[in-house]
Amino acid sequence: MTTTRPETPDSSDERSGGNRDRAQRQRDRAAEISAAPYVVAAIQSTGIHPSTARLVAIDLVTYTSAGEEVDTYHAVLDPGTDPGPLHLHGLSPAEIDAGQRFDNILRSVTRLIDGRTLLVHNAPRVWGFIVSESRRAIRSNTNRTNRGRRARGRKRRPGHVPKPVAIIDTLATARRRSIRLDDTRIRGVARTLGLDAPTPVASVERADVRESEHTRTDTRLIAQFFFDAYGGPAALDEGSPFARLDPGNLHGDRFGLQRSHLRVDAADAERRFANPGPWQRGRPLTEGMEIVVSPEIAADPDEIIAAAVGANLNYSEKLTRATSLVVCNQTVELSGKAMHAARKGIPLISDSAFLEIVAGDIVPGTRG
Repeated sequence: MTTTRPETPDSSDERSGGNRDRAQRQRDRAAEISAAPYVVAAIQSTGIHPSTARLVAIDLVTYTSAGEEVDTYHAVLDPGTDPGPLHLHGLSPAEIDAGQRFDNILRSVTRLIDGRTLLVHNAPRVWGFIVSESRRAIRSNTNRTNRGRRARGRKRRPGHVPKPVAIIDTLATARRRSIRLDDTRIRGVARTLGLDAPTPVASVERADVRESEHTRTDTRLIAQFFFDAYGGPAALDEGSPFARLDPGNLHGDRFGLQRSHLRVDAADAERRFANPGPWQRGRPLTEGMEIVVSPEIAADPDEIIAAAVGANLNYSEKLTRATSLVVCNQTVELSGKAMHAARKGIPLISDSAFLEIVAGDIVPGTRG
């Protein structure tokens, strides 16, 4: 038989009071987010890929729907590893040694990002670093919590990966709008968009600028991209082209870059058909052809990849001599994947032309 102890008036009152406090905190949090529904993040890191590099600085600023700054946050981080050369991030070894661990700032970061629309420049990389560092911090906090629980018998929450309601990539948005970019860095894009921005080129003057000032300038430029150059919330509501990502649909690839599940799965998929070689212009596609998507397209890359997968084509992130074609809208002054494709004699095709031919007849391939 189970015996239930009667609830005392005091315990009932305490629980009721706790529920009221929780409800009030939720209302306060909702009001806080409503007043500043956007947050911009800029980072400094020791390298390019989240899988092999670490964050050494993060800058966050929340904004109202009118583009007014509300809360600001900046932290220098000590990753406990080789920070790399100073010119990568502007921080001396002494400054990094005096920095904080990411697990100590995770709660501050999640407080600023959770429930808001996150604006970043180059989402796969920036969000990739935030996710990677958050997960590393959670593991560290969990280990410390478990040790502390055994010693003191108390629980301590390890934290969580930040939860933005959406992510807007200002670099990808420029491409959705077919803006030609000769320099994809924040300051290079700012100048292309006609904004007043410092030069992106390294200089003695740049070396004298403190990292916190440099990164905050980048943060504010990203905000200007969204609120001024791209039209802000009104343009978003009107359906203007924006690279708007669902965080729940993103997954780290082998480099730690956060990409769509579709894209990661397509790159990792088993090759069911043998690659017949390069595509010949004017001829149909053949099952098993390997496509690469260049960043210089106006269409959503996932639309291109989904169409390719549906036609039994293979998708690859990496361009090699086995690549059959590269989807790219840029035809002059080539750079990146398009430049290497041209050098290897691999044909280029625009996003609209690719979507047209992939919807047509596909030549049956040879099973691999």
